[in-house]
Amino acid sequence: MGLEQTNDFGLDLPPEFCRYQDEGCEFAEACLNCPLPVCIYEEPGGKRLLLKRRRAREMARLFTDEGKGIRELAQMFGISQRTVQRALKVAFGDSTKEGARK
Repeated sequence: MGLEQTNDFGLDLPPEFCRYQDEGCEFAEACLNCPLPVCIYEEPGGKRLLLKRRRAREMARLFTDEGKGIRELAQMFGISQRTVQRALKVAFGDSTKEGARK
């Protein structure tokens, strides 16, 4: 296995020849200890999408377990009632009836 010159700046070294400091991110202290199946930086809209999914799961939990209404969830999360309805629709699938609890 030879080292290849890829550009004017240096060699494209195999990982075993690189010094890499695993600094992690806000979700894990180190990449090797990350609980996520795919790195948020490798997915388009990764961080934003992850946070929206977590918020939707929490809204679904509050809606079902604690009986919170759509209006109340909207106020709690600082979003519109329509955004809550969309999040619940995604969390529960298409079977959720919009406006079931107001």
